[in-house]
Amino acid sequence: MPRSRRSFRRSTGTRRYRKIFLISVEGSITEREYFRMHIFENRARTIKLLTDKHANSPLHVLERMKKHLREHPLRASYEAWLVVDKDEWRDDQLRPLHSWAQEKENFGLALSNPKFEFWLLLHFEDGVGIASSQNCTQRLKKYVPDYKKGIDERKFTRERILRAIQRAKQRDNPPCADWPRSLGATTVYRLVEKLT
Repeated sequence: MPRSRRSFRRSTGTRRYRKIFLISVEGSITEREYFRMHIFENRARTIKLLTDKHANSPLHVLERMKKHLREHPLRASYEAWLVVDKDEWRDDQLRPLHSWAQEKENFGLALSNPKFEFWLLLHFEDGVGIASSQNCTQRLKKYVPDYKKGIDERKFTRERILRAIQRAKQRDNPPCADWPRSLGATTVYRLVEKLT
């Protein structure tokens, strides 16, 4: 007697793909640890970081992204972001990053002025009156006393991240067209909002 063939029916749902956020960061420790926090883990999303502890100028961040995209083209539904600090970089050194971010709808530039630690500070307070990079770090140490470089995930809860997004939005009003020009501003919230 011949074996009966089983009939398999394929479910007729839509297939879900993981959205990929490709992020090229200037810093080799703090930014990397921040975007690798468990709070950003999600089944529908993958974060891939591009870092280099020796090549961290804004142009290096951009070239690292361009090189990666030449080797691994980005799907239309994925996003590519550059995350840099204003530090002492001149406008002519930042302009190529902004120009690149304008090339496609799924490209972005997230810049903190004076540095990424300002974004971290917004998790705890409104960041008014930041006078320098050192002042920013000193204020952050009020909330994270052992801060050097790196992230203590216990201090950066979902609630604090949502408050940081709100504080950054309030400070970015009206929204800057290119990057924050004044001390005490950041557009990192634009990326983090998509990740939460």
